[in-house]
Amino acid sequence: MEPMTTPTLETSAPDGHVLPPLRIGPHSVDTPVVLAPMAGVTNSAFRRLCRENGAGLYVAEMVTSRALVARNEESLRIVTFEPDEAVRSAQVYGVDPATVAAAVKIIAGEDRADHIDLNFGCPVPKVTRKGGGAALPWKTELFTRIVGAAVEAAAPYGVPVTIKMRKGIDADHETYLEAGLLAENLGVAAVALHARTAAEHYSGHADWAAIAELKRTVTSIPVLGNGDIWSAEDALEMVRTTGCDGVVVGRGCQGRPWLFHDLAAAFAGRPERLQPGLAMVAETIYRHGELMVEEFGEEDRGVRELRKHMAWYLKGYPVGGDARRGLAMVSSLAELRTLLDALDLEAPYPGEAAEGTRGRQGTPKTPHLPEGWLDSRELDETFRARLAEAELAVSGG
Repeated sequence: MEPMTTPTLETSAPDGHVLPPLRIGPHSVDTPVVLAPMAGVTNSAFRRLCRENGAGLYVAEMVTSRALVARNEESLRIVTFEPDEAVRSAQVYGVDPATVAAAVKIIAGEDRADHIDLNFGCPVPKVTRKGGGAALPWKTELFTRIVGAAVEAAAPYGVPVTIKMRKGIDADHETYLEAGLLAENLGVAAVALHARTAAEHYSGHADWAAIAELKRTVTSIPVLGNGDIWSAEDALEMVRTTGCDGVVVGRGCQGRPWLFHDLAAAFAGRPERLQPGLAMVAETIYRHGELMVEEFGEEDRGVRELRKHMAWYLKGYPVGGDARRGLAMVSSLAELRTLLDALDLEAPYPGEAAEGTRGRQGTPKTPHLPEGWLDSRELDETFRARLAEAELAVSGG
């Protein structure tokens, strides 16, 4: 979908704001923007960079319910937040109602987060082939039991539960309207839709018309739109064309934590946008590295985790192949500093070359599902046994 060149959205909130604050249960988020949970990306370091640039709700990496109940060290790290994170937001993935409820109770009962999101959007084959992720809402009873168990487990602690989902498995097996209504009736605080099916993965264009249809269907709680928000103008256009109550940003902010500055300005009705030159990008990369080392407590691991971000940060900038390869293999903060200082730090913002799509795209894929999964909306005992295998430490949606 082409971004708007001149936003024409009428304000529907006081003081020139485009939208009123986003309400997630008892929490009010002034800028109705949510950072989507992304495995290996939305850790504490990246969330801090995003918070320092703008405003919104910043969701941690997804954690699997089984691993959290087992008190896996890495899972507990994921649901550990910094003192200044105003609304601590965690995402849980699970396929068994009792295990999901137990994980939610750990997070809420031990005061580890203020908001819990449930992932029903993962399109990864090794999850969907077991009936998990974006495949799960097809089994209506199971979806209902998981969402209901999570809401019930969180309620005594005043922690709101939301869901993030896709349109369905494929064009012939869409579930989002039914799932949205069920979630609304079960007491979730908001629903978010990545407007693609599992079959579409991350290819093509998100179907924003589906977000509008969900908004017309689910009327008592906020509906959030996700998919193809690469700029603040895209976010305004999504709100204008769908009527959604806020937006969820995933791949669009990879290597661009300053996108949250633009989003905050746009939703406040202000025109300014950040267009960083290479010097600012280099300083952001180095700060990201420092924060990664601080988070993981090991320089080697922290810098290694930073490598995947390099191509995103440098998209469109005049950085040669040798420099890119060096940064993609960087092994210490000292080496990172040396490589960054050798770049052409006078290079200005390259314009369109630095904008637009980033991250994984791919092509449509036939969803991998358990044999016979689409034959019935009910869950038989064979599938119940297989679902236990679907709780893998992966994310997406």
